[in-house]
Amino acid sequence: MAEVMVPRGPDSAGVWSQGRVALGHRRLRIIDLSEAGAQPMVDSELGLSIAWNGCIYNYEQLRTDLMGHGYRFFSHSDTEVLIKAYHHWGDGFVEHLKGMYAFAIVERDSGRVLLGRDRLGIKPLYITENADRIRFASSLPALLAGGARDNSIDTRIDQVALHHYMTFHSVVPPPRTILRGVGKLPPASLMAIEPDGTRTTKLYWEPDFTRRDERADWSEQDWEDAVLDSLRVAVERRLVADVPVGCLLSGGVDSSLIVGLLAEAGQHGLKTFSIGFESVGGVQGDEFRYSDVIAKRFDTDHHQIRIGTDRMLPALGGAIDAMSEPMVSHDCVAFYLLSQEVAKHVKVVQSGQGADEVFAGYHWYPPMGEPAAASLQGSVASYRAAFFDRDQSAYAALVSPALATADDPSELFVAEHFARAGATGGVDRALRLDTTVMLVDDPVKRVDNMTMAWGLEGRVPFLDHDLVELAATCPPQYKTAHEGKGVLKQAARKVIPSEVIDRPKGYFPVPALTHLEGPYLDMVRDALYAPEAKERGLFRPEAVEQLLADPNGRLTPLRGNELWQIALLELWLQRHGIKGPAA
Repeated sequence: MAEVMVPRGPDSAGVWSQGRVALGHRRLRIIDLSEAGAQPMVDSELGLSIAWNGCIYNYEQLRTDLMGHGYRFFSHSDTEVLIKAYHHWGDGFVEHLKGMYAFAIVERDSGRVLLGRDRLGIKPLYITENADRIRFASSLPALLAGGARDNSIDTRIDQVALHHYMTFHSVVPPPRTILRGVGKLPPASLMAIEPDGTRTTKLYWEPDFTRRDERADWSEQDWEDAVLDSLRVAVERRLVADVPVGCLLSGGVDSSLIVGLLAEAGQHGLKTFSIGFESVGGVQGDEFRYSDVIAKRFDTDHHQIRIGTDRMLPALGGAIDAMSEPMVSHDCVAFYLLSQEVAKHVKVVQSGQGADEVFAGYHWYPPMGEPAAASLQGSVASYRAAFFDRDQSAYAALVSPALATADDPSELFVAEHFARAGATGGVDRALRLDTTVMLVDDPVKRVDNMTMAWGLEGRVPFLDHDLVELAATCPPQYKTAHEGKGVLKQAARKVIPSEVIDRPKGYFPVPALTHLEGPYLDMVRDALYAPEAKERGLFRPEAVEQLLADPNGRLTPLRGNELWQIALLELWLQRHGIKGPAA
């Protein structure tokens, strides 16, 4: 299992076992360079062992606090801080952490195991079990490797997860994955596995999307100042490292603002990285003119990475291999290739992911504030119309009858989420869903998988939980203003040029996957006609034929290529060696 995760931790490895529990770890050396911080770490005095992935940004402060409580430290690693924090505060130790993490802690004397994941799910944690054992890992392919010898993992397709993938814009909410036999721990969750095999899972954090009395008299300017101050702290926190920290610079508001704040924090000669592709079918392949503005303004050590179409096709296989779950976004191969180049220069980068979900940057948020979306039913209908890839009849016409669902589990999921206490009104409901679910299982997972494929750690200041909590309480009209992210854009004017702020909204452009032709279309056709695809029988043959007959004619409401969506799923299953009937 650990061998599969070598790219995530290329620098060293460790294994440990005791009784019924075994831990394995792959290491990326960023903060602690001594062997005293190696993992799995065993504290014989406290009777605890740990393996984990991530970074605790406030570990020095926690170390000082714990020393005040009489704890002795033998390294400067955040790993040792986690062990002692758990011993001191018990399960509640996660409330003291500021960072990104997925961990497994083992109690020597009781045999109890505690699994946990950070508040915004930045670091992944997959789980599979049968009558004999429970396995967990940072990647789904590692679990497949663990179950390969005894064929102990059910790799049939999860019907509800397939509906989410094809309907909920390829987002499969936890605890499901596309495979029946593999789950994932939800963000902000702890799972305690007791010696007798019983377990409990609890949510330890959730942002509250209601207004606060102490902020009731805040003006728009007050909110802008508070947001900028909070983001400034988030950026500075993520400079914790014994190696240089770079920044991915797309040229949009979010990454540009992070570069500006890093420059403010004294990061002179900051290494920044932008990527561009060849234009295809009239679709522009780069946004260098905007990233160049920021690089020049802040005098960064800027790297323009130009990717020819001939180079992208061979990289697709590696990008799909790096996906712990099928991810249809065209951005994946862009992040994969960008990370490959960035890893030649730095081991840690900050990135602008998360701002759109936290500060209402997408086009569907303003309609959520209209009268029709005020009721729960109206909110669900408005959100579905903007975000879902297809309706129930189109889904039934696409998938095999054996995998069809009688109800609409994706709409039901949204309705149940919108109905929870802590958010009223369409915008707040949609922002809570997107921040805690869609963000985690689309952009955040994409960044983690593609950067860690090259031993590169991506850090996301916009997902600092203090900033997320602040933004959740901000009145929606301040966030949806100025065509989205209003409060953030106005705050950004104090740091970065207006020409970047007022530009049209952009995305990572990957034209070759938006407009399928030539070898890319051949690859799609081969995947869908492969013997494994026919045996699996995911989709109705006539539906596949229709999509192939007009490969660029069917787009989802969010402008995704429907043919690429079904092909990517089949390509992922084939690349990960998953065979047999889907149902």
